[in-house]
Amino acid sequence: MDAAPVRRLAGFRGVGYDKGRSRVVQVAWFACLNLVFCTWWCPPRVRVALLRWFGADIGRGVLIRHRVRVHWPWKLSIGDHSWVGEGAWILNLEPVHIGSDTVISQEAMLCTGSHDRHSATFEFDNAPISIGDGAWVATRAVILRGVVIGDRATIGAGAVVSTSVAPGHIVTANGSCRMDTGRGHAP
Repeated sequence: MDAAPVRRLAGFRGVGYDKGRSRVVQVAWFACLNLVFCTWWCPPRVRVALLRWFGADIGRGVLIRHRVRVHWPWKLSIGDHSWVGEGAWILNLEPVHIGSDTVISQEAMLCTGSHDRHSATFEFDNAPISIGDGAWVATRAVILRGVVIGDRATIGAGAVVSTSVAPGHIVTANGSCRMDTGRGHAP
């Protein structure tokens, strides 16, 4: 068995992670995120405008619901007519691409960040996430670093996905993966 080294977190340096903007822009985004963007009273069209203003590439007809958290807008791209549901969390230390006509449901999490368990100082081990056109990430599903979700794939409610998913496949919370035959409802 491959044992992790003794942790020495005081030595953590964050090597290899570029936040992509100055500290002033980061602070401005976090203030906007917490005071306006996440609130129920902020209209969806204003959320989209704020993301664009902070550097996100957002397509036409995109719906961003309240309580959505986006770590760095400048590392986010969303295609046309996609939806991001209430309470979704896009923890994008690295780029996240969401295709067109794609749904990220309520409280789903897209997490590009991790740590190298073999590093005594627990350095970052981040990687981007890409979700294809027409895909559905159902409620409370978690997509981890480095995953590519193929076009029209469905990630069932509560599923945790750590490896890429082929186009048209369905992944369920119990870990099964199968081709979508077009019959019945998603998990």
